[in-house]
Amino acid sequence: MKKDRNSNPVALVPILVFLVLYLGTGIIFEYVMKIPMGFYNVPIIVAFMAAILVACMQNSQLKFDEKLDVMAKGLADRNIVTMLLIFITAGIFVGVVGRSSAESVAYFMLSIIPAKFAVAVLFIVACFVSTAMGTSVGTITLITPIAVAVSEASGFSMALCVASVMGGAMFGDNLSFISDTTIAACNGQGCAMKDKFRENFWIALPAAIVTLVIILVLSFSTDIHGEIAHSYNLFQIIPYVLVLAGGIIGVNVFVVLITGIISGIVIMLVMGEVTLETLLLNMGSGASGMFETCMVAVLVSVMCSLIKEYGGFDALLNGIRRLFKGKKGGQLGMGLLVGTMDIATANNTVAIVMANPIAKEMADDYDITPRKAASLLDTFSCIFQGIIPYGAQMLVAISAVSELGYSITAFQILPKLFYPMFLFVSSLIWIYVIPEGKSKTKA
Repeated sequence: MKKDRNSNPVALVPILVFLVLYLGTGIIFEYVMKIPMGFYNVPIIVAFMAAILVACMQNSQLKFDEKLDVMAKGLADRNIVTMLLIFITAGIFVGVVGRSSAESVAYFMLSIIPAKFAVAVLFIVACFVSTAMGTSVGTITLITPIAVAVSEASGFSMALCVASVMGGAMFGDNLSFISDTTIAACNGQGCAMKDKFRENFWIALPAAIVTLVIILVLSFSTDIHGEIAHSYNLFQIIPYVLVLAGGIIGVNVFVVLITGIISGIVIMLVMGEVTLETLLLNMGSGASGMFETCMVAVLVSVMCSLIKEYGGFDALLNGIRRLFKGKKGGQLGMGLLVGTMDIATANNTVAIVMANPIAKEMADDYDITPRKAASLLDTFSCIFQGIIPYGAQMLVAISAVSELGYSITAFQILPKLFYPMFLFVSSLIWIYVIPEGKSKTKA
């Protein structure tokens, strides 16, 4: 283990300020004042700006101009630049393919599979779409209305249908080659995406299988009525298939997304789904829809660069060293680190970006390979993000149900969120039971 360096716990105060402003105010709005989508009434950018202001007021030994230099160096990180470009490109892709493509995937499967398996289909479709799109929130936005339709048409519990979509969405968020969490974790830890995928797949697959079995057991004990029928267009699935296949093969993420965008443009225009003017507007809306996400990535990088300069990360790392002993303990500590940051930020990408520099040092200290470190960060961030009642995934799902004239709460959905729960169990087994590979390759 490395010796303690110039650690300074006070440097972590900006994170506490953000936590109080964003998490505290959001909880009051959402659960005390009962304001619909209360967390969205708390601008996360303003909360981060306040935290950065506090960080700038700390450490009088550095002049403000010197602090600006520190922030600029943090912002110049290639991981941040990569993420910003991927966010925008992914937004354009979603804008091009739109809702109809994801709906076609769902309704095609629902049309060929008996209604008894409808919820299982929702889970599988959400897994596929989120892996292809690389976004859990986008998947939940697209598939939740279908989940509501399935619930109404078949008699399945609304909570079970929505929770199945959320679980599948987190499966793809964790594994997708074009997911911002995958990009952040792999770039931050210095490993190839395909290596992280191989490591991560054997954690996620058992959790997904157990979740699917439980969904099927509950399905067979439910009295089903009616059927789910809706028009679909198989050609609209092609962009998703190309993106998914390209990611699995290992094609560069930008090439994958551009391929999906071009194929989507051709299909949408040839099929007469949209006009050229509407398509351009949708592309612009998709890109601009990523504005807040991009700004958060920028502000988190700026804030973390100051905290690290002041010794805040060293203080946090020293505390982790004292609490978690040995290689297995270090892995659990790394997972809980990113999980704690996810609880504080309610954003798994932001949590990974914040945890990356500390996790990198932990990986060196505890002799954890880069691909395992990246898998831990991505997996644990998705576990916590998938269950916190104030996360974007939960709020978007509730909002989508509400927009269709129905009512559901986070606490109705939480008991049915089987996938994140089993992903946590699978992760613990992976850390403490599965033997460590002999290879020490820094992959």
